Order: sequence, then structure tokens, then C-alpha cells
Amino acid sequence: MTVLVTRPDERGQQLADELNRAGIVALHSPLLTISPGSQLTQLPSQLSQLKPGDMVFAVSKNAVDFAAQTLRDIGFAWRNDLLYLAVGHRTALHFTEQTQQPVHYPLVTENSEGLLALSEMTDLTDKNILVLRGNGGREYFSEVARQRGATVELLECYQRQNTELDPVETARLWQRCGVNILLVTSMQSLQALLELIPREEQQWLLDCCLVTVSERIAALARSYGFQQVEVAQGADNANLFTKLTELTSLP
Repeated sequence: MTVLVTRPDERGQQLADELNRAGIVALHSPLLTISPGSQLTQLPSQLSQLKPGDMVFAVSKNAVDFAAQTLRDIGFAWRNDLLYLAVGHRTALHFTEQTQQPVHYPLVTENSEGLLALSEMTDLTDKNILVLRGNGGREYFSEVARQRGATVELLECYQRQNTELDPVETARLWQRCGVNILLVTSMQSLQALLELIPREEQQWLLDCCLVTVSERIAALARSYGFQQVEVAQGADNANLFTKLTELTSLP
């Protein structure tokens, strides 16, 4: 059994290393390249324009990292009169470390629906929300927040682009390595995977077990033809490691 870890950046490599140390063969092959977003220079002015009590929502750790680095480079401090938000526990902890401010996040359902269920999000009349995110992505949070009375501004902190890989050689390499479990942590990675592998090679791909981080991604994977799809309890490496070790220990 071999696990293909497609999560980009150092977290993907860390997970692959951890799996290998546990005796589970894992390859790290990121399908997306992460680079600074086109709107980062607007971040200081966007933060300055917010009123006390307005909100800043970081969609991911990547958004936090690029935003924090931009502010550090110019000596701009995170404000202490704003409400900071994140979707997941790990992102919230990381956001807290960078802002030195409390970060609110859903304790149970780590997605946009869970965030919108927080008591602070019930009435957003006259609130401004600055969303720190990557290019593209889901619009559900912004749409519902606007329906509840908020003014929402989206700021692209990072860009995801498909990694340049040779389709035929990559497919052959993965098959030679015995890959039969795929870890895919975003919609963009799933789409990049299917765009990369030639159609004539995709049956092998669809026969693999696909592990992902949300029911939304799982549903999309099934619609593409994946038969065995598993959803981890969370998107952090600890939960992914647990799910992958469970699967590889099955007879």
C-alpha cells in the first residue's frame, strides 16, 4: 500500500515523512503551487478602513501566513479592536499566534456553515467583514453574510496554480510505486488531479481509495467516479494521519 499525499507546502511533506516513519509508504507530490496573492498590497489599507468591532476571517493557514508576512514587512500591527475568525481549530491557533488576539472558530463543524452558526454571526447588520483567502474558492460564507446585513470584502492573499508535471510520466511513476490511496485536501487539488492524469489512465486512478477532508469534496469525488471515498475528522495533519493509518491497517 502506498499513500499519495497531494497537500501542497511543508504540511504535505511533514505528513508524508510522518507516515514513512510509521512504516507506511508515502509519496509527497503536490498538485498545486502556492504563491503570494495579487491583492496583498491592499491589506494594510483594508484593515485600516474597518470600524471597531468589524471582522477579519482567515480562510486557511496559507492566508494567515501571507497576510502576516505582508504586515511584518511594513511594520503594521494587527488591530486589537476587531473580531478575528477562522474555520478550523489549527488555523485559529495559527491566526492567534500571528495576531496575538483571540480568534473565534466553530468547535464542532469546521466549515463555513459551522462558522456562520456562531452566535456572533447571527446579526451582521452594518458589519464589515474582510475575508483573507486564496484565488477562487467557495462563496457560500460571503453570500450568507451579505444576506445577514454585512458588507464583505474579499482579499486574495495567495494564489494556487497547477504544478507543472508530465502527465504520462507522473501516472506511470505513481503506478510503479503502488499508489492506491490518494490524499486530496481541496476541491482545486481534486480538479488538478483529474486534469493531470490522461483520460486513458484514469480508471486506475478511480480505483484508488480517495481520502479527503469534507463531505463536499467527497461528493464531488464520487460524481467524478471514485468508488471508495473516506472523509477524515479534520483537515489537520493529526486527523489525516489517524485516518490514513486506519485505512492502511485494514486486512
